Amino acid sequence: MKLYQATIEDLVETAHLFNLYRMFYKQESDLEGAMAYINDRLKYKDSVIFVAKDDEKMLGFTQLYPTFSSISMKRAWILNDLYVEAEARGQGVGEKLLNKAKEFSLETGAKSLSLSTAADNFTAQRLYEKQGYERDGEFYHYELDLTK
Repeated sequence: MKLYQATIEDLVETAHLFNLYRMFYKQESDLEGAMAYINDRLKYKDSVIFVAKDDEKMLGFTQLYPTFSSISMKRAWILNDLYVEAEARGQGVGEKLLNKAKEFSLETGAKSLSLSTAADNFTAQRLYEKQGYERDGEFYHYELDLTK
């Protein structure tokens, strides 16, 4: 299995996985929208996408967005998306993608790597905790929906 940073040449396969990821979170399939979204992320370099690929196909991806910590005055990364094809689950793909994200974060001098997951996604929670991620008990997360 190869792990590497996606480029525009990986657009079709990455967008396919991104569409499946969105469907996992109960969104309607929108492959055209997924293609446009991933194309923009790669074109404008406003996210970093790592993919896991075997000899035949892409098995999973993770997408990181940059942010900054004002308190520490350092860079931080948000691991916003992590998805592994259903037939590749349980083979360590997610763990390898998390390790790649951590390695990249360290290489870029980041203070932290954070993520969120659904409260009922127990499989992902176990994986994150196994990797050393700690659930935040200090801060509440708020969000303002600007589409309403």
